[in-house]
Amino acid sequence: MTLKGVKLRIYPSLEQQDKIVANFGYNRFVWNQMLDMMIKRYENNPKAPFLNAFALNNLLKQLKVENPFLKDAESTSLQNTNHDLVEAYRKFFKDHKGFPKFKSRKFPKQSYQSNIVGKNIEVQGNKIKLPKLGLVTFKCGKKIEGKIKKSTLRISATGKFYAILLVDTEITKLSKANNSVGIDMGVADLMITSDGVKYPTIRFDKILAKKKHYWEKRLARRRLQAKKEIAWDKHNKVLEPRELSDFKNYLKAKHMVAKYNEKIANQHNNYIHNLTKYLVEHYDVIKIEDLKAKNLMKNHKLARAIANQAWREIRRQLEYKCEWYGKQLVIVNPRKTSQICSNCGYDDGKHTLGIRQWTCPNCGISHDRDINAAVNILQATK
Repeated sequence: MTLKGVKLRIYPSLEQQDKIVANFGYNRFVWNQMLDMMIKRYENNPKAPFLNAFALNNLLKQLKVENPFLKDAESTSLQNTNHDLVEAYRKFFKDHKGFPKFKSRKFPKQSYQSNIVGKNIEVQGNKIKLPKLGLVTFKCGKKIEGKIKKSTLRISATGKFYAILLVDTEITKLSKANNSVGIDMGVADLMITSDGVKYPTIRFDKILAKKKHYWEKRLARRRLQAKKEIAWDKHNKVLEPRELSDFKNYLKAKHMVAKYNEKIANQHNNYIHNLTKYLVEHYDVIKIEDLKAKNLMKNHKLARAIANQAWREIRRQLEYKCEWYGKQLVIVNPRKTSQICSNCGYDDGKHTLGIRQWTCPNCGISHDRDINAAVNILQATK
């Protein structure tokens, strides 16, 4: 059995939407209260042992007494919030990750997670039963099979509601293709295989750039105008000074910018998913480079193009898809893959990015820079 995430677009009623938004607030409140307590505890006694999720869950009882509105929250979601906070706090001290931040209601993406208890989460036809909400209509591109473990409710920056289910299901292994491939990651072309196939880079951000920029300009102007009116309200001591959220034209522009950002991200993710699924279906062993995108992005002329390629996301998808479908992913060192002749092994030295074709002075074979690198990756042992 394999754990798999299934994303559903849900369509809650207005009453259900209010309950979801309220639960976002309850979980945000608990996170901020617990984080503040842990910070003060460390300041008072730096040698005090870390509190685990069980200890924080015990504190929830007193927190609910002091704040009765928390009794309306989905109980397991508050426990999941405590668990996530403890993990974030531990990673900061042990793995030197970023320190956990206080959450704000102004952040466009909000979420909370619920565990399954009995039959509080189950699919019934085209509706799904969720804790504290009841039945909610949903749409999904595939049938949900397997045992549901937990659900995460999320709202996007454009105001769409989603439920992400963690399902324990059986995934059928793909048949053997008896084929291996080496893949060179690029900028002009997203992926180049050792078979000589080049998968082009599609700049979805540039395709929608004009429409997005149209609304970005209006967003900037409307934000500036709104801030001027807010400052005027405060200066003249108006009884009810307004906030940015009170300006409908500003909110409309903000929504349109988020809409185009979401569309670009969805198109790009869909393209990568299709490519990685195709590779897993047609090859048993896939070899890719261990690229350090952070170092490569120090070149400011290429930083935006490299970030758009999402090499890390490609690697992540290949990792779990190879595990699911019984294939093998090998990560190799990218050192000198573009300068060594794949035919005779001669090292021709470093080539500038402008050189796309070169001829080996040792064996005389003409190479396409990227295909040669892909072949070297396929031949590499580590």
